[in-house]
Amino acid sequence: MTIRKRIHIRGIVQGVGFRPFVYHLARRFQLAGFVCNTPDGVLIEVEGPDTPLANFLQDLTSNPPPLAEVAHVSTSDLEPLGETEFAIRESVEREFEAVLVSPDVATCDDCRRDFMNPNDRRFGYPFTNCTNCGPRYSIIEDVPYDRPKTTMREFRMCAACQAEYDDPGNRRFHAQPNACPVCGPQLDLVDSSGAAIEADWQSKSATNLETIREVRRLLRQGKVVAIKGLGGFHLACDAENGEAVERLRARKRRSDKPFALMSAEVSSVARFCIVREADQKALLSSRRPIVILARRPGTRISAAVAPGNNTLGVMLPYTPLHSLLFGENAEEPPAFTALVMTSGNLSEEPIVTSNEEALSRLARVADAFLLHNRRIHMRVDDSVVRVFEGKERVLRRSRGYVPVVIDLDSPAAEILACGPELKNTFCLTRGRHAILSQHIGDLENYETLCFFEETLANLKKLFR
Repeated sequence: MTIRKRIHIRGIVQGVGFRPFVYHLARRFQLAGFVCNTPDGVLIEVEGPDTPLANFLQDLTSNPPPLAEVAHVSTSDLEPLGETEFAIRESVEREFEAVLVSPDVATCDDCRRDFMNPNDRRFGYPFTNCTNCGPRYSIIEDVPYDRPKTTMREFRMCAACQAEYDDPGNRRFHAQPNACPVCGPQLDLVDSSGAAIEADWQSKSATNLETIREVRRLLRQGKVVAIKGLGGFHLACDAENGEAVERLRARKRRSDKPFALMSAEVSSVARFCIVREADQKALLSSRRPIVILARRPGTRISAAVAPGNNTLGVMLPYTPLHSLLFGENAEEPPAFTALVMTSGNLSEEPIVTSNEEALSRLARVADAFLLHNRRIHMRVDDSVVRVFEGKERVLRRSRGYVPVVIDLDSPAAEILACGPELKNTFCLTRGRHAILSQHIGDLENYETLCFFEETLANLKKLFR
């Protein structure tokens, strides 16, 4: 008996490989129909014999892609159409309740192998990503999550990237930020006046990897470099160079507040911090938060990183760019034990996101600026966690966590809760979802108020 069903799935099911997962599942059970994105999830129409279709429905929610989170499934019966093929269709443009947007996700192991492999076309490319990793919240301007509604629309894919994007069997199928050195974002290294920094190579023809190698050289010299990352700028220097750390502290007007650190791998972190099993799990999670760890005595990490503290906040690289700062050869030791990787801002101001803003506001802080031409739509600072009694406790919920919603179990009135003046975060409610913003900061100046307002407008738009 042939039957047809319409299945509507809500949750984090866009930009996480859910459609190709559905496609392969339907093909495995020899079913017909289609799958597409909608503004509030994924829509599936599927038809075939009742037993294979029942097995399809069972597997649909029992083993989804790694980054997917199925929150709700609704099904209804339709008249069979006699179709014989299953297809992935374009997104449906209709008004629905709300879509759940994926947070920015750390680089996956497969992509890391790509940009660390000298024989791969993405070797040394700092914007490598796939369906299972890469930028999401920081580049999405509207839903449904398709490339024309992200800041990646400014980069037209080359033939090789387009072929990956169109192939349901490729892990970059419909990976909206998909790019390569030929067609994607590029790096630019300039001084505090905005002039190109010349080195042994001509800067106009420098590859991204050559540019990163020059940044490594500057960091070894004790320079402070402003680095444009995923959700904003970082200010970086060698954490073992006390003079560089003190210089950054003075320029940033940050007298004693701890600086965050970044290390290439867990073994590097273990050289200067005590890393327990639960700490390691937090460090290696796809969210890649800053993890507060007990400091080992007698290490070479400058005391100026966290004056008077017996703990340090450390994270692992979460983009290819961050990984490549430590080296492009996995067989060689990292170029640095740790880099200071603190928010790119002046004291108590929001993190800087645009190249122009960075050169204007951080000109007296950084000696050099590592820029790129992919726009950041939503600024997102690093998250901070601490393991207590064996569990990860979130101290600052931002990149990697936002905009994942909190399920309230029952519908609530639509409310805006504005939160406190200090360490501000706000909350919206929509249906049974509580939607927390990323860390905003202290609402003591105009710039942070603007950040509050732009984040509120963006989340209201994304969640309808």
